[in-house]
Amino acid sequence: MSILKQYDVRQTGNLELLAKQVVEGFIVGLHKSPFHGFSVEFAEHQIYNPGDSVRNIDWKVYARTDRLYTKRYEEETNLRCQIVIDASSSMYYPEAPKKKGEPFVNKLAFSALAGASIMHLLKKQRDAFGLSVFSEDLDVHRKARSSMRHYNLLMSYLDKLLDNPEINKTTSAAKSLHQIAEAVHKRSLVVIFSDMFEQNEKSEELFSALQHLKYNKHEVILFHVVDKKKELEFEFENRPYIFIDIETGDKVRLQPNQVKDYYVEQVQKYKQQLKLKCMQYKIDFVEADINEGFKQVLLPYLVKRSKMM
Repeated sequence: MSILKQYDVRQTGNLELLAKQVVEGFIVGLHKSPFHGFSVEFAEHQIYNPGDSVRNIDWKVYARTDRLYTKRYEEETNLRCQIVIDASSSMYYPEAPKKKGEPFVNKLAFSALAGASIMHLLKKQRDAFGLSVFSEDLDVHRKARSSMRHYNLLMSYLDKLLDNPEINKTTSAAKSLHQIAEAVHKRSLVVIFSDMFEQNEKSEELFSALQHLKYNKHEVILFHVVDKKKELEFEFENRPYIFIDIETGDKVRLQPNQVKDYYVEQVQKYKQQLKLKCMQYKIDFVEADINEGFKQVLLPYLVKRSKMM
């Protein structure tokens, strides 16, 4: 079960702690699995080689081990990673329970904690990480750095996302991804968390933006964040509902069985089109169900990182 199910994510200030718990639990599970060979720790020291600068030798380690090691500093990063989070109103689905304190998770909360967990791993590995948040516009864009101060700043941005839900806020994923493609440092890993729910007439623009990211030589993972049971399989009781579009406020009254077959067919058609475009552009497409744990996010990230190093 997702660790988010244990908390009310509207209680802000605990995201960093939750991310640490997610990563620690994941590492314990990883060491017990066939994937235990993946490195999830940073190499703070490296063996001294003749010709290296003696300025960086760690003499305290030498005194304990009688071997020469050099220190690695925060600016000596292995990887630059830009974490991109869709904060449009559709990402606030499902709606929060009215009573605070009840366990609760929505797509944005899942994405924020998944992104924070990847940042925690990147920090441990002395990699650089940045954050982009978009809705109707590119709301936040912080370039990749690896300092603790930068890490704390990005965590504060994620906390604010969970603390201030906004409805009737549309998405402009294509425009924002084009901007990110130009702004991100060359040869970065771009990790996107989005439900990718664009209007049909905008789908080609969205695919063009994904292609732009690859054209600028970035490696890309797209985590398609969904509530699988509700949004893809349309599993609702067969009784009257009023369905409300969180982004536009439009309402429709119906019984799920009246439209289920058609709805599922159309959603699957769009999802398949998205997967094929990602395959064509050599983008890693990963379906991330908010009702599952974070292994579905962290393992693909580690696999991608291992291929890039």
